[in-house]
Amino acid sequence: MHKIYSPIPINGSLTLSEEESKHLCKVMRKQVGDQVLVLDGKGRKAVAEISLAHPKHAEVTIIKVEEKSNRKTINLTIAIAPTKNISRIEYFAEKATELGIDAIHPILCSQSERRVLKIDRINKIMVAAMKQSGQVFLPKIEELTVLKEFIKNHPNGLIAHCPNHLINPKLLNEVKNRDAVTVLIGPEGDFTEEEVNFALEHGYKTVSLGNSILRTETAGIYVCAVLSTLD
Repeated sequence: MHKIYSPIPINGSLTLSEEESKHLCKVMRKQVGDQVLVLDGKGRKAVAEISLAHPKHAEVTIIKVEEKSNRKTINLTIAIAPTKNISRIEYFAEKATELGIDAIHPILCSQSERRVLKIDRINKIMVAAMKQSGQVFLPKIEELTVLKEFIKNHPNGLIAHCPNHLINPKLLNEVKNRDAVTVLIGPEGDFTEEEVNFALEHGYKTVSLGNSILRTETAGIYVCAVLSTLD
């Protein structure tokens, strides 16, 4: 069933945005009488029937609404340094959305290779990923924030920095008894010693993401995948 991103009324009809209308009628070639699934990104989904197939202002009639009260067992926020190659951080955002992440906070570190980020573009990618995967919650994507400012506002998380993975606790062992967790993932050049110490001073714990040295976006996807197994 084709999926649409839109606010959902309790009942009655819904007029779609021009972007959704164009995709529905011109790209997918849906007609009056076809059923679609509407997702509002806030936990609600609705089965609806197309009542007007117009490429600029299509309308659907709501048939049935369902609501999910919470996302999953653990609320996951990943604070991640955007990669120099923009496609890699966009890939992370797409896959993290499919896996059910709650929030993404791009962070600016001392050794960051990218210092400008177009949040609107990434949000569109996340909307598409939500629709494709059937997730009913759209993750939050925040503006790029200096690492130390982020840590001050979000203390007591986990930092993926393991000089010696043999003595650092595994990620899974550190999240099992939490209902929410924030994980810091650094740039390709890693966090500086000063940044790691600053995080530790604000209640962060270092964790291992396994024996391999993971690229930034891979580390982020790994965290999402591990936590998804706890649902």
